[in-house]
Amino acid sequence: MRAPASASAIRTVGLRRVYRLRGGEPVVALDGIDLDVRRGELFGVLGPNGAGKTTLIKILVTLLAPTEGTAQVDGLDVVRDFRALRPRIAMVSGGENSGYGMLSVREQLWMFSQFYGLPSRPVKARIDEYLHRLGLFEARDRAVSALSSGMRQKMNLIRGLITDPRVLFLDEPTVALDVGAARDVRVEVRRWMDENADRTVILTTHHMAEADELCDRIAIVNRGRIAALDTPAALKGAVESETTVDLDVGAGDDILATLRAVDGVVGATIRAGETAEQLTVILSGDAVLGRVITTIEAHGRDVLTLRKREATLEEAFVRLVGSGIDEADR
Repeated sequence: MRAPASASAIRTVGLRRVYRLRGGEPVVALDGIDLDVRRGELFGVLGPNGAGKTTLIKILVTLLAPTEGTAQVDGLDVVRDFRALRPRIAMVSGGENSGYGMLSVREQLWMFSQFYGLPSRPVKARIDEYLHRLGLFEARDRAVSALSSGMRQKMNLIRGLITDPRVLFLDEPTVALDVGAARDVRVEVRRWMDENADRTVILTTHHMAEADELCDRIAIVNRGRIAALDTPAALKGAVESETTVDLDVGAGDDILATLRAVDGVVGATIRAGETAEQLTVILSGDAVLGRVITTIEAHGRDVLTLRKREATLEEAFVRLVGSGIDEADR
């Protein structure tokens, strides 16, 4: 089936998904998602666990049917045209253990290529090219069961690339990877896209810096709806009129809820540090800082250091969702 010519790689209209639990209230996972992803775009989907992003991806890759609304990928309807669509897409999830551990890396990749009916000789050359590019060629004859987590994830990425999908879905592709392996994955994804202007990538990630570096546009999903959709620069720009302050504070009582109730505090997150807790506070203006410090000291905490800085994508997320992504997950 030929997909109709379209500038959209993905288009959804009024997409809803409701889970009906036996003996309980229905759970609305998606509540009217309207989305238009352009061809050639690296599009990020951010949100805490339970926000609906996994449900959205499952619908787009034809693993789940919507309750209401429509979704098209590469011009094909995900419900009506799923058989024609599946050869055009690929999905790679972080930490997955698909395949057979007794096979070698090269055998495993060749096996997956045959599921798609690809000609054997050219696909073997393509496999070797990707093994070279991702630094796995020396491990090509090693059993999959003997690979490190980083090597296995690179192999999984190659599995997604060798079929030359029109739309590639990457679900947490660098989770649990070290800095070097994560960088290799990001470099290869961007290089793969640069080779063909029609290739599209949908990325879900918990790493804000990764989304900021890679994505052309980002949708922040919260409670089944799109809370914001724009470029990383524009999302950060929306909070640049506010003041972001990092503080190292001494140990003491929990102050997060109290700080968030202070007039002029837009958002606040806290992390455990080696010698102190690291507090990030987003303020409506510089004048609020005095009230914040007074509140911290009233709880018996010492302010050890204070730094004012430019807003990050994580601050934009906090501004829209109300908490950091890790805290929202919990």
